[in-house]
Amino acid sequence: MRLLWVLALKELRDGLRNRWIAATILLLGALALVLSMLGSAPIGSVRASALDISVISLASLSVYLIPLIALMLSFDTLVGEFERGTMLLLLTYPVTRGQVILGKFMGHVMIILVAILAGYGGALLIMIAVNGGSTEGWQAYLLMMLSSLLLGAIFIALGYLVSVLVKERATAAGSAIGLWLVFVVLYDLLLFGALMLDQGQMLGQQLFAMLMLVSPTDTYRILNLSVFEGVSQAAGIAGVASGAGMSSYLLISVMLLWLIVPLTTTALVFQRREL
Repeated sequence: MRLLWVLALKELRDGLRNRWIAATILLLGALALVLSMLGSAPIGSVRASALDISVISLASLSVYLIPLIALMLSFDTLVGEFERGTMLLLLTYPVTRGQVILGKFMGHVMIILVAILAGYGGALLIMIAVNGGSTEGWQAYLLMMLSSLLLGAIFIALGYLVSVLVKERATAAGSAIGLWLVFVVLYDLLLFGALMLDQGQMLGQQLFAMLMLVSPTDTYRILNLSVFEGVSQAAGIAGVASGAGMSSYLLISVMLLWLIVPLTTTALVFQRREL
């Protein structure tokens, strides 16, 4: 565990010194505060707290920025070490390849945690103060923060998989951008395009919901917008997840699977890769 923490803290320091990552974290905090304050206004006759309504805006923000931060952190984690020749030096220390992966992963997840605590945590405290100390809806907000951390961990793992499979940093950067576009933009466009063309003839509600689980970002959206009644009513999707047979346990399990599979695959490929 001491070796893991040494590796994790090194990655934490290196990540926080990166000006692009630091700027993105500051942007996340600023946008979180602005969206939270704008989202604190009531929506028609919907009975939802200010925090419930803010969850809708911040969950949408997370889908774009959290994967981007995670991929920026992770795309060159392994291929960059190979290109610089520092991976061989690192492995001369009493550390296994599995410990290298896990230590770096812990450090990068800690950076995402810092970003979420600074951005969403700061916005939460300000909103509570503005709303006279009311904490109604804190459970939905906490779920949003925890699931955002899990979403970041998933894209860190996907970035690691890219980093261990390619031979050059430039290829890893392009692949990371491609991953972001596919999961954040293109898959949803294809899915909704198919839904519009189908016009309900083949794609029923349950099949459409299952297809959304193919993407970790869509699973994240469904989780945050459907679990708590206030949020689901404000988002206009009350009963959608339950109608499709998707419980919170299923959604969390799918996200955990999205984390475990690429991280385990990365470790297996890394074990077999020549230095």
